[in-house]
This record gives sequence, structure tokens and C-alpha cells, in this order.
Amino acid sequence: MAETAAHRPQRIGLYPGTFDPVTNGHLDVIGRAARLLDKLVVGVAINTGKGPLFTLEERVELVRAEIEAIATRNGMVIEVIPFDTLLVDFARKVGASMIVRGLRAVSDFDYEFQMAGMNYRMAPDVETVFLMASERHQFIASRLVKEVAMLGGDITSFVPALTHERVMKRIRG
Repeated sequence: MAETAAHRPQRIGLYPGTFDPVTNGHLDVIGRAARLLDKLVVGVAINTGKGPLFTLEERVELVRAEIEAIATRNGMVIEVIPFDTLLVDFARKVGASMIVRGLRAVSDFDYEFQMAGMNYRMAPDVETVFLMASERHQFIASRLVKEVAMLGGDITSFVPALTHERVMKRIRG
């Protein structure tokens, strides 16, 4: 017997990342994932090894502010939760059956393919789904955004307005 929408389990996805800073590319993937899911959890990784520009709390706050319109537009809840555990353990904790990953270029695929394999080995009940970044966002990476900003370049087209303001304030301060 086919499941009806009312009787099927809720589709919960997890989109993990450092989000330092959150970019238009991240928002693109979040918006597209939101259309596929009943609930989306954006997991903000602590990842101090990358030398973040923003604290964990600041990154969580920025992501929450920047995704508000996406959640409203899709009529859904998008939770933003920090984490410092193994990704598959965090996915299980939040009830996610799907890990959403964005791909920008072939170089991303090698790393993501390995991670998906490892995650599947540890949690075969959690699928990894790849969403290609939209053409206009394929080259945007948080690391490059920070570098351009620190060297005095214009990052306006790479990040949303609030994030732009905060990045520039942090770099000038």
C-alpha cells in the first residue's frame, strides 16, 4: 500500500558546514534543499582548525538571520544548530535521514565522495544527497570570500547584506 503524505515519515535533512561566513552559495543550496524536505537542520560545525573569522555563536546567529526568508517562503522550519560531533551521530540526533551537500566543482566531488562513503559505512540508514550549486554561485567559497575581503576586494555579490556588513566590520575592526 502506498504511503500518503499524511502517513509517511517526515523527511528531515541536515546541511552541515562551517559557514564562515555564510555565502550566497550556501543560501542557494539551503533554498533548494528546503523545497525537497519537510524540515531542514543547518548544522554549524565548530571546526576551529580552519581559523574562523567568526565565533561559533556569531556564525549560528548569521545563518539564522540569513535563512529566515527561505524558511518563510517555503512555509517550513529550518533549524540552525551548532555541533562538534561526528556528522552521522549529529544526523541521527536531529532525526535526519538525509545529509545534504553542495557541490561547486569537480574538485569538491573527490572529497565529498570519500566523505559520503565513510558516512554510509557508519550509518547506512542516512543518505547523502548532492545538490549542484547554481551556475552563478559555483565559484563561491567562504575561504575565498574572506581572502578577497581582507585584500580590499568587493564581496557584495558573494554574500547576503547582513553578512557583508559583519565581515567588513570584523576585517576593519
